[in-house]
Amino acid sequence: MTIVLERPAHTTGPESTPRDPQSFVPAEQWTKLTGLLMRDYPFDSVMAERVLGQAIAYLITAIEHRGQGLGLGPGRIIDIGVHTVILDTVAYMEFCERYNGGAYLHHVPLVEMKGDGSVSRTADLIARAGFEVDRPLWAADSTKCTPCRPGEDGH
Repeated sequence: MTIVLERPAHTTGPESTPRDPQSFVPAEQWTKLTGLLMRDYPFDSVMAERVLGQAIAYLITAIEHRGQGLGLGPGRIIDIGVHTVILDTVAYMEFCERYNGGAYLHHVPLVEMKGDGSVSRTADLIARAGFEVDRPLWAADSTKCTPCRPGEDGH
């Protein structure tokens, strides 16, 4: 299997380093979250790290663009990682306190999938925010789109 990672669009030069999702989570929490993904889903360690990395990049990007009503949202595969992060509520609250000024970043799902292209737009914004985008993970279900409520400042 070939994994294609897109280099961030907002780099400042040819030697610029993409933002590392792992740097936003304590090492022991990263290990715990990848372990939970492997326990609860048919993921090996490589897939768990891919999903978690994209979930953290998504959450940080959503936080950094709060108040803009962009209607960001991941597809189902990335959403698995997001749910794994937010279900560890103590660690997630600490994450929100550190990166969202103490405000909880809410999760506001819909029953129906939006089907409005928001998954692809979200991946593009994550790339512009300086993260590498794992396009195969985002493209896997981007046509179904996200069940997150349009225009929300949550996810």
